[in-house]
Amino acid sequence: MKEENRQYGQLAYDIVKHAAEKIGSRLPGSDGERKLHDYMCGKLEEIGIKPVKEEFAVSPRAGIGGLPYAGYFGIIMSLLVYFALGTYQLWFAMALAGICFLLWLVFSCFLYSKWLDMFFPQKISLNSYGELVPEDGNYDYTIILSGHSDTSWTWRHSEHSYKHKDKPILGLLSTYIKVGFGAVCVFLIVGISIAMAVIYGSMLIATTFGVDETGYSFKAEWAMNMYNWAQGVTSSQSFKVFQFILHFLPIVTAIGSAFVAMWNDPHGENASRGAMDNATGIALSYATIKYFKDNPDKMPKNCRIIDMNCGSEEVGLRGSMAFTQEHKNDGMLKNCWNINIDSVADKDYFEVVIKDDWQGCRFDKDLEKMFKESFNELGIESKTKGCIHNPVGGCDSTPMTRAGIKSVTFAAQNPALTYYYHTWRDMPDRFEMETVSQGFDVILSVIDKIDKFQQENGFNGVNH
Repeated sequence: MKEENRQYGQLAYDIVKHAAEKIGSRLPGSDGERKLHDYMCGKLEEIGIKPVKEEFAVSPRAGIGGLPYAGYFGIIMSLLVYFALGTYQLWFAMALAGICFLLWLVFSCFLYSKWLDMFFPQKISLNSYGELVPEDGNYDYTIILSGHSDTSWTWRHSEHSYKHKDKPILGLLSTYIKVGFGAVCVFLIVGISIAMAVIYGSMLIATTFGVDETGYSFKAEWAMNMYNWAQGVTSSQSFKVFQFILHFLPIVTAIGSAFVAMWNDPHGENASRGAMDNATGIALSYATIKYFKDNPDKMPKNCRIIDMNCGSEEVGLRGSMAFTQEHKNDGMLKNCWNINIDSVADKDYFEVVIKDDWQGCRFDKDLEKMFKESFNELGIESKTKGCIHNPVGGCDSTPMTRAGIKSVTFAAQNPALTYYYHTWRDMPDRFEMETVSQGFDVILSVIDKIDKFQQENGFNGVNH
C-alpha cells in the first residue's frame, strides 16, 4: 500500500463498514439497496459532483434468486410420480412441466435472459452515477468505475459450513455434496418424467394414427416402428424392475430436492450484508473519483471518469443491462473503458476476471494485460496467479463488453465457495483495510496505463 494513498483506502474501508453495519442487507429492489444509492449520491454531492439516478424494473425471483423454486418443483414432481404410476396420462403433463422448467433454468438462471421476467413479481431497482470531466470540459474517452450495490440472499449451505471455517476443505465438501446431490435429484425426476412420456406417447401415437379401420394392420412403417419400440420397452423385465423402483425412488429425489429448495434463505433480514460483495466495489469506485477530484493535475489526459453504482447484479446483471440499454444511443458509451470492481477483500487472491463462461463472453485483453502488469509492479502475489474465469453466473463486465466497452472485472476473492460468500457473514471485520487500500493502488496503476495506451493508440475497441 502506498502511504500517500492511505487516506483513500481508509475512506473506502469506512464506506464498506457503513454499508455492511449501518445499512445491512441490500437485496435487489429493496429499501436497503436504495439506501446505499442515496448514501453514495450524498457522498458525490459532498465533493461537488452531481449524481444521477436511473430506475428500472427487476424481477428478483425470475433468475438465480428463484433457484429454490427448482427444489419445490422437484418435490412436487416426486410426489406426482405415485399418481402417474396409476394414471399414465399424467406423465405427459409432468413432461411438459419439466420441459418448461428446463427452459426457465437455462435461459433465466444460466444465461440471464429477461424473456421470462414478466411472469414473476417485479420491483424497482436503480443505477446511480456521477461524472468528473476535465476542467476545460473536453474529453476524448471515458473510464467507468463500477461496482454493484445489491447483495444476495444468504446461501444456507454455504453459511452452514462456517463450523468448518478452520478446515475449509470440509466446508467445501459438505456444501458441494448437498447441492450436487440435490441437483442430480431434480434433473433425475424431470428426466424420468420426460422418458416415461416418450414411451407411453409412442404407443398412444402409434395406435391412434397408425392403425387402419380393422384395428390390426399398421398403415405407416414409422408408426409400426414406434409401436414396436414402445411395446418392447414396456414388456421388458428391466422396465418392470424400473417401475418397481419408482415406488421408492421419489422419496430419495424429494429429499434431494429439499436441499435445493433451502438453498436461498427467503428472509430479507437474513440476506448477505455485502461487505466484500460488493461494498468494496462501490467504495473503491468512489474513492478513485474523489482522488482525481482532489488531484485534478493527475487526471488522465482528455478523459472523463464516471463513478457508477450498479443495481441488481445478483439477479442476472440487470443494472448493467439497463445502463447499457439506456445509453446505447446517447454517446455516453463511445470510446469507453470499464473497470468493474467486484469483491476486493481476500489479500491472497488478487485477480482479473477475464471471462464469464456461462455467458460465453470474453473480456478485453488490453485491460487484462494492464491488471497483470500492475500486480507485478506492486509486488502482488496471488494464489490464482492473478487471473481467473468466472465459472458460474456472471459479472457486470458482460453487458459492458457486449455494448462495445473495453471491460474486465477486478477482484480479490477466494474463488472457492466459502462460508462468507453470499451469506450474512460477509462482514468487514473479516478482512483488512490494507487489502482494500492495495486494491485502490491497483486501480490507479491501471488508469495510468489506460491513459498511456489511449495517447499512443487511441480507442481500439474491445480486444477479445
